Amino acid sequence: MNDSLNSLKDSKNVRDSGQLSWDSIDWDQAEKSVRKLQARIVKAQQEGRHGKVKSLSRILTRSFAAKALAVKRVTQNKGKHTPGVDGVLWNTPKQKARVVEDLNPQRYKAKPLRRVYIPKSNGKERPLGIPTMKDRAMQALYLMALEPIAETTADWTSYCFRKGRSVADAIEQCYCALARKSSSCWVLEGDIKGCFDNISHEWLDQHIPMEKRILNQWLKAGYVEKTILFSTGSGTPQGGIISPVLANMALDGLECLINERYKYHRVKNGRTYWQSKHNKVTKVNLIRYADDFVITGASRELLENEVKPMVCNFLSQRGLTLSESKTRITNIEDGFDFLGFNIRKYDTKLLIKPSKKSVKGLLCRIRGLVKSGWGSGSNAEKLIRCINPILRGWANYYRHVVSKQTFRYIDHNIWKCFWQWAMRRHDQKGKRWIKRKYFIRRGNRNWVFSDTSAEKECYLFSMSMMRIERHVKIRQDANPFDSKWQDYFETRRMNQRIRRLHNASFVKVPGVMRMMP
Repeated sequence: MNDSLNSLKDSKNVRDSGQLSWDSIDWDQAEKSVRKLQARIVKAQQEGRHGKVKSLSRILTRSFAAKALAVKRVTQNKGKHTPGVDGVLWNTPKQKARVVEDLNPQRYKAKPLRRVYIPKSNGKERPLGIPTMKDRAMQALYLMALEPIAETTADWTSYCFRKGRSVADAIEQCYCALARKSSSCWVLEGDIKGCFDNISHEWLDQHIPMEKRILNQWLKAGYVEKTILFSTGSGTPQGGIISPVLANMALDGLECLINERYKYHRVKNGRTYWQSKHNKVTKVNLIRYADDFVITGASRELLENEVKPMVCNFLSQRGLTLSESKTRITNIEDGFDFLGFNIRKYDTKLLIKPSKKSVKGLLCRIRGLVKSGWGSGSNAEKLIRCINPILRGWANYYRHVVSKQTFRYIDHNIWKCFWQWAMRRHDQKGKRWIKRKYFIRRGNRNWVFSDTSAEKECYLFSMSMMRIERHVKIRQDANPFDSKWQDYFETRRMNQRIRRLHNASFVKVPGVMRMMP
């Protein structure tokens, strides 16, 4: 196995006059080699052969293919222009090739993080730690070995920071748990206080299956703020490539704890199904997305007196606590917000819609962009090019739920905003003149905001034209690193790509099908 992996480095296509050539690396072969090792790690983990998992992980982190892919990842993502405390960036192929050869775990020494702050929606600031490029590459390298293990042992109803899973899957799971007439009527909305900052280092050291020397260096590296070095006694740095997986692994096990107490399992056609115990119908279900989760229950007393203390005890073992301000128990008829969606039952009918907070945030953002162009001389085309990606992304996020009425409401308010912009821009002109200049007829739609003077057709995206279609939830036991699931994930990716292309390129207009810009 070592010879086959290192053959990438020694082949004539990779080496150029005795030096490693970055542009000549066979990336397809490198990805294929890494995938094979990851599939073997998954198989060994499923069989309980932990010694084999450890040896395969060591082979993977020492292989040339994994090192090259790790460097490629950190030099091609959005943070490639953001340096760490050393100010070093890898911009040239020669630098990248030299780092691949020097990426040795045995000689590795982690450096402190560079601390920055990013604003949160509630007005507060979130601390973010930026590792150096070499630390990022080393984390990406070990992530390739740790992620298959984490995916194999993960909770089935955990949907964040996992390949092939998304917010839409979590919302669809909420629908499955709450939509029936016989479903539970009470929901525990949970939020973990400072999850990334407070995870116990001792717990991670005992339970994370990777080289302890490397893991402890990342956890104890500290951070630099205003030229002062601070130590870290707990938590994983937000901003590290491997931090989301570490946090996920720390929270995994809560679903198993709930199922063991309130459910029994049966196996049918090779799949495991969990059902409520006959002597106590509790209707307890967990849906988790990172550190936000909801737990359903048959009664308020059950959630308050049994489930919540059990969750608190589970978290305390990991150095975590629930946020008192964000944790509450709600009746489904009153509704609750989760991941930007409002989930509520109306006369036994469960409807999932965009939350009012999310709608308000979008409209405030659009109004701010339009008002900023009132006195800056921005033309219609510039505003449309700036706002269209925001509207299209927001519509794609909510197109799986009951959003048509919300889309119409947003379109109407945005139209009023642009009408005010046009009236203010041309305060000496009449309304008919403004209508002819900025608003056109397109298909069966009238008053479509556009820039008629632009060389290429340019008009404002309309959310109400977005087609609503139900999301197909991922199979709970699907593992993207298991070779048995390759065809399933490939088919799923292809179907999602077709839907995304269709929604991005076309809108459904009565009588015609027109191309979007």
